[in-house]
Amino acid sequence: MQEYMWSQASSQEVNEVMELHGRREEGNLGYSHLFGNDNLMVLKNGKSAHISLDERTGSGFVSQDLYLHGFFSASIKLPADYTAGVVVAFYMSNGDIFEKNHDEIDFEFLGNIRGKNWRIQTNIYGNGSTNVGREERYGLWFDPSEDFHQYSILWTENQIVFYVDSVPIREIKRTEAMGGDFPSKPMSLYATIWDGSDWATNGGRYRVNYKYAPYIAEFSDFVLHGCAVDPIEHSKCEAAPTSDSIPGGIINREQRMKMENFRKKHMQYSYCYDRSRYKVPPSECIINSKEAERLRGFDPVTFGGVHHRGKRHHRSSSSSSRSIQTKASSI
Repeated sequence: MQEYMWSQASSQEVNEVMELHGRREEGNLGYSHLFGNDNLMVLKNGKSAHISLDERTGSGFVSQDLYLHGFFSASIKLPADYTAGVVVAFYMSNGDIFEKNHDEIDFEFLGNIRGKNWRIQTNIYGNGSTNVGREERYGLWFDPSEDFHQYSILWTENQIVFYVDSVPIREIKRTEAMGGDFPSKPMSLYATIWDGSDWATNGGRYRVNYKYAPYIAEFSDFVLHGCAVDPIEHSKCEAAPTSDSIPGGIINREQRMKMENFRKKHMQYSYCYDRSRYKVPPSECIINSKEAERLRGFDPVTFGGVHHRGKRHHRSSSSSSRSIQTKASSI
């Protein structure tokens, strides 16, 4: 049984082990305890951290610095068995500093009932644009609770790419019409686990069952390829990586084929095709006829423009459900 609970280690010990294995271009990456008391555990070798959810609380940690653009990655193993209502998030945000006009780039992992696999949701917000949902949801070609898999975010001035095991699964290119909706302010890197029973699994039909607790998400192989900036001065980061400075950052023909294949097989929802929300797709959407056809078959009401009385719009909890995740207290 693993030991070395966060609460049992001194501040210096915890920072040393976390900083040792977080990587970035210049210096070390440090983390702070976000919430959850002893539900955050750092292993003795310092190569991984566990966050857990039980009937008392969820938990999480946050980077001590903020970053403007970069490449952010972690290897994650999700809880197994019945996980309905459980949300594990690996994301970037500046909501603790810019409360009314924050930015976000999200990986959210949504639990499920026994026999059904986890789903991934990706989303972005810019300048507090939470009224414009840009969610996409996917299944996976593997069981993410059986082993570790790498989840990565590339964020540059004009592009955001989400990766799973080095396969790009979503690309967002900044358009002039997006304006401030594209994330553009410095953000911290977060990892959290929490109870999303009200929405995460079948719109809240299946809730967290704490007889299966604790739900433990394991994180390792942290990568932060970027540089810290002052959020107040908002100084430009000259050393921030660009797409061509990241291995696989530029999506070549082979990667684009993999991305298209993934989306064709595994995408379950995309706001770009949701005609119940957007009669005209937002400017950054690139409509793919094969994606549109598959989604119409999956849900003709949402993606086919068929009117259905009482149809509820798909939505994400992202920012509002994280209200408990207040400003981190340094350890």
